[in-house]
Amino acid sequence: MSTSTDNWDEVQAASRAVLGQEISALIDHFREDPEPGGRLIAVLHEVQDEFGYLGESHLDAVAQLLQVPAARVAGVAGFYHYFRLKPRGRYIINVCLGTACYVKGADQVARRLKEELGIDFGETSTDGMFSLEGSRCLGTCGLAPVIMINEKVHARVTPDQVPGIVEACIKDARQ
Repeated sequence: MSTSTDNWDEVQAASRAVLGQEISALIDHFREDPEPGGRLIAVLHEVQDEFGYLGESHLDAVAQLLQVPAARVAGVAGFYHYFRLKPRGRYIINVCLGTACYVKGADQVARRLKEELGIDFGETSTDGMFSLEGSRCLGTCGLAPVIMINEKVHARVTPDQVPGIVEACIKDARQ
């Protein structure tokens, strides 16, 4: 009777199933480095690009395959603002809060969006339809105030236009 508790093959297989073949192969490549933990941020970027966020199962799988402590992986993911630890909505509404947009009423547009969606910056609606974010500048100052929904820019937005914009997204989702 074996008293071994080494289940590396099972852990590795489960982790690979979570992350998929491409990311697992990337981690295998990085593990050839003398200090594979130095590639942690690059791996997390790849995982987020693939899945849209870094869930607990993703973080655990990265820790296992990269052979880095789970606390370090979670610490890095939680420290950097770029990484998202929760899924984002189908429509990501980004409100420009740069000077030009703010002066022309972006704060009022943001307030109306928060009321309409029932969420705050950094949150996703319970139905998974909308995520709301704020940006310092979207580079479209001449069109202020601006919101961007996914990759589409909406120019000179007023608070009164917000319900129609939200409804258009809902209608688009139904098609």
